[in-house]
Amino acid sequence: MVIYTKDIQNIMGKSERSARELMQKIRLMFGKLEWQYISVAEFCEYSGLDEEEVREFMDG
Repeated sequence: MVIYTKDIQNIMGKSERSARELMQKIRLMFGKLEWQYISVAEFCEYSGLDEEEVREFMDG
């Protein structure tokens, strides 16, 4: 499952700009290129959030 900027905004209460910056940091951490997607698992590993809780939040 892929996470998008809007998901990060909703989960963390960040602005769009802050969410995009966070996504860029995650891409750098995992050695991904600009156009590659970020998975929920990668987001959770970076943020320290529980993957199951994040998935439930996104589905709800």
